[in-house]
Amino acid sequence: MQPPKAADDASDAEPRPDSDRRRPETDAEYPAGSTLATSDEALTERVSGDEPLLPARVHRPSDLLRLLIGVLAVVVLVSVAAFAHGTTTGLEQDINKGTGQAPDLLIKLAGLVSSIAVLLVPVAFAIERLIKRDGLRIADGVLAAVLAHGVTLATDLWVAKSASGTIQDALTQPQPGDAVTDPVHGYLAPVIAYMTAVGMARRPRWRVVLWVVLLLDAFAMLVGGYTTPFSIVLTVLIGWTVAYGTLYAVGSPNVRPTGQHLMAGLRRVGFRPVTAMRADEAPDSGDQSDRGRRYLVSLEDGPPLDVTVVDREQQAQGFFYRVWRRLTLRGITQRRSIQSLRQALEQEALLAYAAIAAGANAPKLIATSELGPDAVMLVYEHIGGRTLDALEDSEITDDLVRGAWDQVKALQSRRIAHRRLTGDAILVDRFGTVFVTDLRGGEIAAGDLVLRMDIAQLLTTTGLRVGPERAVAAALAVLGPDAVADCLPLLQPIALSRSTRAQLRRLARERSQREREAVLEASDAAKRARAEDAELSRSGDRRGARKSLRTEKQAEKRAMDDALEEAREEDLLSQIRREVLLIRPQAPVEPVRLERIKPRTLFSFIAGAIAAYFLISQVTEADFGAVVEQAEWGWVAAALGFSALSYVAAAMSLLGFVPERVSFGRTVLAQVAGSFVKIVAPAAVGGVALNTRFLQRSGVRPGLAVASVGASQLFGLGCHILLLGAFGYLTGTEKTPSSLTPSRTVIAGLLTVAVLVLVVTAIPFLRKFVVTRVRSLFAGVVPRMLDVVQRPQKLLTGIGGMLLLTGVFVMCLDASVRAFSGPDTPHLSYASIAVVFLAGNALGSAAPTPGGMGAVEGALTLGLIAVGLPKEVAAPAVLLFRLMTLWLPVLPGWLCFNHLTRKGQI
Repeated sequence: MQPPKAADDASDAEPRPDSDRRRPETDAEYPAGSTLATSDEALTERVSGDEPLLPARVHRPSDLLRLLIGVLAVVVLVSVAAFAHGTTTGLEQDINKGTGQAPDLLIKLAGLVSSIAVLLVPVAFAIERLIKRDGLRIADGVLAAVLAHGVTLATDLWVAKSASGTIQDALTQPQPGDAVTDPVHGYLAPVIAYMTAVGMARRPRWRVVLWVVLLLDAFAMLVGGYTTPFSIVLTVLIGWTVAYGTLYAVGSPNVRPTGQHLMAGLRRVGFRPVTAMRADEAPDSGDQSDRGRRYLVSLEDGPPLDVTVVDREQQAQGFFYRVWRRLTLRGITQRRSIQSLRQALEQEALLAYAAIAAGANAPKLIATSELGPDAVMLVYEHIGGRTLDALEDSEITDDLVRGAWDQVKALQSRRIAHRRLTGDAILVDRFGTVFVTDLRGGEIAAGDLVLRMDIAQLLTTTGLRVGPERAVAAALAVLGPDAVADCLPLLQPIALSRSTRAQLRRLARERSQREREAVLEASDAAKRARAEDAELSRSGDRRGARKSLRTEKQAEKRAMDDALEEAREEDLLSQIRREVLLIRPQAPVEPVRLERIKPRTLFSFIAGAIAAYFLISQVTEADFGAVVEQAEWGWVAAALGFSALSYVAAAMSLLGFVPERVSFGRTVLAQVAGSFVKIVAPAAVGGVALNTRFLQRSGVRPGLAVASVGASQLFGLGCHILLLGAFGYLTGTEKTPSSLTPSRTVIAGLLTVAVLVLVVTAIPFLRKFVVTRVRSLFAGVVPRMLDVVQRPQKLLTGIGGMLLLTGVFVMCLDASVRAFSGPDTPHLSYASIAVVFLAGNALGSAAPTPGGMGAVEGALTLGLIAVGLPKEVAAPAVLLFRLMTLWLPVLPGWLCFNHLTRKGQI
């Protein structure tokens, strides 16, 4: 542990509770007659040091979480009131029927008592808090009440002026004279906000009184016909949400225990402390932010102690980061995102005992205790020494590194995962013995994945300090080559700790800077050499000078490339992999997929939800049952046939750009398998990867396979654009065939595309981005196209397949429209349907959602409505089209995918 600095008591430097800075709840948490309070006063002179001042207020993540839950609950309640009108009406009728038999005297008495109590109880609690000098909480409660009153007024105004009729019916009751009750009770919501903000719910006696008053008031208002059940629930939610929003905004009074509380707690468990000194702490690093405060405590007799204090605020730090890791990573974050203090205490104690039982060097836990309701302490034997991060590079010997691996081997022999093997979790005492600390984030009975992650983490931690060669050599000497090789798939940044990832990013920036400097130096040297040559060649002929200039530019480019190649360095993880592969060349290196949710997946989900909401809103306005009953099943069968034919066309469009001989039947099966793949991957990505893999398995060399798929994609893109322009032009000439004038929409679209192309080509950053992507996608396409052009039959097959593919999809969409069209439905031309399909398909290919879900449905529905089809027909027609082309082929696609996989053809 690093040398401690003097600490404790912030109370020597902080004002005592008239300012409510240190003890807003001390009377409730540390009663005057308790041992803790007595020891606290008795040890005032014994606490030495100068602990850093604790902040008077803290912003608790738990308050923010409750605020978000309250907002979500309000949204759900309003949504139910808006869309479930029958449910709300039936609930009100049931309550009115059940309470209609209540005696009138009881109703009036309940109303009178609740009206008085709902005002007197908060006043009584305020007086009690003021007597105990907790006036700051009362101020927080008053602020929350004022804000809640403003929110209720705004809600009342919104319901009266802008809300739909169903929401008004759910939140108000009619009164004589065309009046209605208030949607939110103007006095009840502020009272609830006040009582929540001042913390009445955390005190048992006041909590009972609070619930009795609220239930009595709700009963009186419901039976009296002055409110509705939804109005009461909305009132409670608004008060509760505003209270926690206020607490998070202004902060809650800090009740973290001071050094004097620690000294008193140590006396309660039998120790006789003399001084407590706060240990030096490194800045919080995200994944180490909940480790607690550490103290070095000297005793009247006996060796000193290391004490860790964990309080509720310290434990909650990094909560949202842990939640995100838990959601996005699979099989890694098994621990709950936030634990109670009792759970945290029990977990650390269990890990401390388990580590010692496994034979590892770990601090010995002597005692544990609570420090009031908001903190706990863990007492360890003092070890002393310094952490790995505090050691100089010259002090880190090979024996020390092997000692760290010995501890990991001991832990893993009992399947104990540490989960935080960073430099500050490895402690070296003055005799050179290595200890592992910070076991609270560990896990017993850990799975293989987590154990391998510990090895990958320690390899990276030691590699950052002693280099990859020494780090790998020490690991191999202790664990053996098999255990080290098994961790290579987990040697990726996402599996490492937050602080380690930050170090790797810093090193990457430094490498990039060195590469840029080397390139700039080579460029400057080449320019100077070129300037000297220009001086010498001024007397020569002009043609020779131009030729010499071109040669010098090429030489400059080569010099820059050579300098970049010489300056390029491998990152640390690649170096570690290379060192391990020298011992185990057959070791698996393909990274294990650890991410469950990526930002792209989250975006896809949101886009799909928006599209689904749009489609539902369209479908709910139509009598879908009647539409389905009137559907012409002959056209449904035709749509199914066109959908099946599309896979033959897709196979033709691919094989037309493959000069090698490939089985046509297997290619058709591969296209059917692609219908399964595009459900689990974006439409523009899944098909490309599957076709490339299929061609490689069919005997086409990898580079040529990529080039063939790229050529097919390039021709498909050009064909798509030409067809969209041609059919768009035709739609403009349908009404005025004599003039052959295209529609203004097509002209506007073409001009927009032209402007976008000009913008992209004019901005260097965008131009470089597009060129890089296109070059990487279509690398080798031009030579492949030359091979195809020499075989006209192949080229004709490819282009014919693309035209046929577009044609059958247009016919499938047309059949879907005709299946739901009635005698009064306007007839759409094939040109119009083709424009709608081509535009929707382009949008689906660009959307990152699997199979273009959401984007294609929305685009096709809007397109059909725009060309004159009623929305009652457009919505089911699009759903039928997507059913035939996206969902029905999934099962055959899965069967084909498994068949080709078993045969080794993909």
